Amino acid sequence: MYDISTRKRALALLEQGRSLNSVSHETGISRAAIRSWQDRLEPLSSIANPTPGPPADTQAYAYLLGLYLGDGCISAHPRGTGYYLRIACADAWPGLIQLCREAIAKVRPGIGVFALQKEGYTMVTSYYRHWPCLFPQHGPGVKHKREIALEPWQLDIVDAHPWEFIRGLVHSDGCRIINWTTRMIAGERKRYEYPRYFFTNLSADIRQLYTDTLDKVDVNWKQANAHNISVARKASVALMDTHVGPKH
Repeated sequence: MYDISTRKRALALLEQGRSLNSVSHETGISRAAIRSWQDRLEPLSSIANPTPGPPADTQAYAYLLGLYLGDGCISAHPRGTGYYLRIACADAWPGLIQLCREAIAKVRPGIGVFALQKEGYTMVTSYYRHWPCLFPQHGPGVKHKREIALEPWQLDIVDAHPWEFIRGLVHSDGCRIINWTTRMIAGERKRYEYPRYFFTNLSADIRQLYTDTLDKVDVNWKQANAHNISVARKASVALMDTHVGPKH
């Protein structure tokens, strides 16, 4: 039986891009064992409760829920033994990738979290038997073509941590930009710049969840176009800057 630190060291080598063969040769651990740790980090004997419980960290869950609704998906393991949670994070925002990994680890401590490099983005991935229980919005097809509604226990978490939920949504499908216009000042036309936030999602249900939560924290918003929510008023942008901020 290998301890958790040994398992983590082996998985850390994999995350560096090493092959299973290479890691097995260096550590003396079989490839099969290392591969199984990608699905389950904890030894079976230490898993006291195999059934899903509530998120271990509700604040982290509120953030992760926002990320999932924006750029996340859940897919079944080919052997039917569990599910993969995948969150697509643009490589332009390494801080976001790290925040995503940390949130998953806080929501379900002890499970593996991996960053798989794709073309232009990183897929933060984690295996767990009960991801659909934690994200019951999982279902066939794309989110904007089916109903997306939060369960009562999820709504309680969002009510307790509205800014974390908003931050997750903005970090997935939103942005902070600088707009500009010109004004006449003392007879001279000058350039005037101002920040604003946008959130874009094809799902009317997800946009509604976003705007309902903005209402709860007194952020003024408007519908910029069919799929786009804008926050532009100075006081509201200041609130967003305090609690959300630009992606990094």
